[in-house]
Amino acid sequence: MEKEVIIYQAKNGAVEVRLDKKQETVMLTQQQVGRLFDVQKAAISKHIKNIFDTEELDKNSTVSILETVQSEGKRKIKRKIEYYNLDLILSIGYRVNSANATKFRQWATKTLRQHILKGYTIDRKRVAKNYAEFLQAVEFAKKLLPTAEPAIARDALELAKMFADTWLSLDAYDKSALPQSGATKKQVRLTANDLAQAIAELKQTILAKNEAAGLFAHERQKDALAGIVGNVFQSAFSRDAYQTLEEKAAHLLYFIVKDHPFADGNKRSGAFAFVWFLNKTKLLRKDRMTPQALTALTLLVAESQPKDKEKMVGLILQLLKK
Repeated sequence: MEKEVIIYQAKNGAVEVRLDKKQETVMLTQQQVGRLFDVQKAAISKHIKNIFDTEELDKNSTVSILETVQSEGKRKIKRKIEYYNLDLILSIGYRVNSANATKFRQWATKTLRQHILKGYTIDRKRVAKNYAEFLQAVEFAKKLLPTAEPAIARDALELAKMFADTWLSLDAYDKSALPQSGATKKQVRLTANDLAQAIAELKQTILAKNEAAGLFAHERQKDALAGIVGNVFQSAFSRDAYQTLEEKAAHLLYFIVKDHPFADGNKRSGAFAFVWFLNKTKLLRKDRMTPQALTALTLLVAESQPKDKEKMVGLILQLLKK
């Protein structure tokens, strides 16, 4: 079994374990744990005894005795060796006094803090290599989130899921290497009146459900919405300012959310306009553009700084890539 496992500690203290794909959990010998935290066998034995004596963990559920064939000279000897599960390994890591263990504790505490505050933890390197497993992890994490709490963490997970196949765009975000244009170049006939009528119908629907006040989608000044639509669809010398449908959709969302054309409901109106336009142009992918993800994306735009406009638009374009 030892040949199937490679365990080491990353520079940031994270425990990195590689094991045979047939294995469903992490099981290490006492020798391997000692190597991980850079301590002697006696220290490991002492900490394990204290862990079991204080009933922090139960030996029967954390230790497995497996028969292993070892080479001693020319002989093959079968020996029964104890293997420790992940719970016991982590508990030892919090007790051991060594530089490696200190790094491990710092990393573990930081990771735990991130998980508690944000509601999720994402390892972007593993997302790239294990996309299917990542999606399963996202679904599992979503189930753990309390349904009665605000949907911020749940929405963020949904947005991460949408972006997952290209989510290393976060790296592109940091390096300002996000898309600057879309792929769909075709003419669409859309007027400000078309969008205004659609938003008016939305307003009547949510007013009937008592989900908004009378100021919802009420223009701050005459033709405020028309001005935004005009900017999105403007052209000069027979050339559109935003040449693809994806660019138009992204800027429609951005301008309505950020320019506040309405006295109330700018985020909802912007999100609606975005989806409405994508639907009319047959670019709407309902498998990706879920309500939760749209909420997260809209909030991301709303909370962004004006100086980051191109990055926000780039993220939306990344999302719309087929």
